[in-house]
Amino acid sequence: MAAPVAVLGLDPGSQVTGFGVVRETSGRAELVAVGTIRTPSGGDMAERLGVIYTRVAEIIKDHCPTEAAIESVFVSKNSASAIKLGQARGAAMAACAVAGLSVAGYPPTMVKKSLVGVGRAEKEQVAFMVAQILGVKKPDWALDASDALAVAICHLNERRMRKLMGAK
Repeated sequence: MAAPVAVLGLDPGSQVTGFGVVRETSGRAELVAVGTIRTPSGGDMAERLGVIYTRVAEIIKDHCPTEAAIESVFVSKNSASAIKLGQARGAAMAACAVAGLSVAGYPPTMVKKSLVGVGRAEKEQVAFMVAQILGVKKPDWALDASDALAVAICHLNERRMRKLMGAK
C-alpha cells in the first residue's frame, strides 16, 4: 500500500489567494483544509506579498503537506494584472520552497480538463466536481478556494498517471 500523500493546492492572486490541502490514501481523496488568504485592500504590493508568504508558511506548518501544486500564470489583456499575479505566485512558491516542498505548476486549462473534461469549464463546474470528488455535500468555500482544491486534485491525478507510466 502506498503511503498517504498530502498536497497543498494554491490559486494565487494579489488580493485573494485560494488554498486547499487534499490527502490521498489508497486512491481516495480527502479534504484536509480549505480557505482563502485575503491581503489588505489598498495595501502596497510588498505588504500583500508578505501576507501571502506568511500565511502559506503557516498553512504548511499547520497541515504538513508533502507536496505543493500551484496554478500557472495566464496572460489575458492586462499585463499589469499578470505581473501582480506572477508576484503573488512567487511569494506562495517561495514559502513552499523554504519549507522544502516540491512545487508543480499547472495551467488553468489543464486543471479544468483534469476535473471536468473541458479546458474552458466555468468555475462553478469545477467547484461542483471538486465537491463530488471530495464527498462534500454543501461546500461553503469561495471559488478561489475551490480552484485551489482543483489544482491539488489535478496534481494527484498527474502523480497517479506518472506512476502508471513508470515515471517519477
